[in-house]
Amino acid sequence: MSDFLVITGMSGAGRTQFGNSLEDLGWFVIDNLPPALIPKVADLALGPRSQEPRVALVVGAGDYDEVERAVQQLRSTGAAVQVVFLDASTEVLVRRYESTKRRHPHLHGESLAEAIERERQLLAPYREGADLLIDTSELNVYALKSRVGELFAPDDMGDTMKTTVMSFGYKYGIPADVDMVIDCRFLSNPYWDEALRPLTGRDQPILDYLYALNETQPFLDRLSSLLELLVPAYRQEGKAYLTIALGCTGGRHRSVAMAEAMSERLKEFGVEARIHHRDVEK
Repeated sequence: MSDFLVITGMSGAGRTQFGNSLEDLGWFVIDNLPPALIPKVADLALGPRSQEPRVALVVGAGDYDEVERAVQQLRSTGAAVQVVFLDASTEVLVRRYESTKRRHPHLHGESLAEAIERERQLLAPYREGADLLIDTSELNVYALKSRVGELFAPDDMGDTMKTTVMSFGYKYGIPADVDMVIDCRFLSNPYWDEALRPLTGRDQPILDYLYALNETQPFLDRLSSLLELLVPAYRQEGKAYLTIALGCTGGRHRSVAMAEAMSERLKEFGVEARIHHRDVEK
């Protein structure tokens, strides 16, 4: 069975770069494909001479109702289809367009920010219906490529749900593209120890500090029990991607250590989770 990705989302959020990264991973990528041609491409990929390629269809601004109809038609063939929606904040999108001097496809006399907000309202239903949401506001080209590799590298293309455990810093904003947010700021902060401040949650002195706290082990035990219940239920419901985000103030110490610990706990009940430390180098 062929696997199809339909890449859509906000103009300027990185659709082309996303497609380029997939191509580097061995996907067959068609960029700026008219939605009406999606079923025809599917017919070729699903034909008798097909060798089960992984096909990514990058869809730009246009008739999104037509995109939705084409996706439904594609799914009706029995193909495995996933829709990825790329988003970014209006401030970031404005900055990207101003730096490239490109014209926004929805700009019709109003300001650039107003055009972006109008597109955001137009795309809201498709954002909600996507299988995977990726916020690229904090991702440069290299970070986006790394994120694509985490999710879509060939050895990860099984039928099971793909789980990511992410650490982040609240001071840099709560990530928009996650399913579950766990606040680790109740743990004492190693930042206030000058000897520990330059380290990260992957360093043994930070681990020693955190595991000496009375709250750490019960927190991990209870969160593990919750995830042991929820993860199989999400998989049974057909969820393709699950991202669990653990946050602390700066995203460098507590959340990193707890994310690493939860990744190991998930292995105990058969879940190989990817680790993504969003803010550890900031």
